Amino acid sequence: PEFEAEAHDTATAETSSTAASGNAGTRPSGETASGQSPRSDAPRKPKAEITAEARARARAALSAGNRSRFLGGIGAAWRWLRYRMVNSLPAVLVLVIIIIAAFVYFYREVVVVIQPGHAGALYRPFFGGTQTDYVYPEGLHIISPWNEMYVYNVRIQTVLHEFEVLTNKGLPITLRLAIRYHPEYDLLGLLHKDVGPDYVKTIVVPQIESVMRREIGRHDPEEIYTNKEGILTDIVLNAIDEAGKKYVFIDDIIIRTVALPPQIRDAINEKLVFQQQAAAYEFRLAAETKEAERKRIEAQGIRDYQSTIGETLDDRMLKWHGVEATRDLAGSENAKMVVVGGGENGLPLILGGQ
Repeated sequence: PEFEAEAHDTATAETSSTAASGNAGTRPSGETASGQSPRSDAPRKPKAEITAEARARARAALSAGNRSRFLGGIGAAWRWLRYRMVNSLPAVLVLVIIIIAAFVYFYREVVVVIQPGHAGALYRPFFGGTQTDYVYPEGLHIISPWNEMYVYNVRIQTVLHEFEVLTNKGLPITLRLAIRYHPEYDLLGLLHKDVGPDYVKTIVVPQIESVMRREIGRHDPEEIYTNKEGILTDIVLNAIDEAGKKYVFIDDIIIRTVALPPQIRDAINEKLVFQQQAAAYEFRLAAETKEAERKRIEAQGIRDYQSTIGETLDDRMLKWHGVEATRDLAGSENAKMVVVGGGENGLPLILGGQ
């Protein structure tokens, strides 16, 4: 306030001084500063010339006065602003500190960073609750401080599960599974609204366990233990199909172990051993049967051969074949001495060598 008054007084004084000097400069040449007329012998200007000069000087004085008032106003404003800054500095610092503290406090509520392989579902308490028509992708997101972002892992994940199930004969079987799954990306908002973040324990594991208990309870322990005719494979495919209807995609169910009670396991193993031995005996019997059949066919062939050549075989034919055989032996390089036949009609003695 005192600076404003001072600036106003200064500007008024400067304006008055400028105007007075301007008026003095615009007096007619026939008057002096004291108002007395000059000597009567001084020449006088025409009236029209005096009027134009007075107007020009008046305009110049007015312009100088406006410029002085403008500069005086700027100076006064600067002095007032400097005064306010000096006297109000603690309040400004407090305001800046409050703004910075509020930003730091609400940073985690306002700025949300979604990491790779994740997606977000937004909960808006004042605008309809969970937003189900949009899934927030990876990256930086700015939200209102009263909203809340729930981040889900949308990569393929694995959960291990072990449970005990009864067969149709009441015998327990322990199954150890590895379940591979991931949430449906487009249905993430509905998954958060209807199930929640703990969806693995809520729908995935119970649904798969329920299907496998129902299906395994229809079969014998041996069929499950040996996976007879792909029974376990069909059960796994059925479980994948039913569990995949609840906002979650089941990639695969891996059966790591099928454990039976020791007595049942040993009995099944022994039975399997005997079955293999019986199958081996059957194979041997079939092989011997085939061998007997082969020998019978061979003997039949020999008998037919002997019966055929016996009809044309006589002593002269035999002697002829003996001569041919003796000649062949005599021509061999390894033959040294060959004695064939004997008696009156025997073949001759052949001494062979080099």
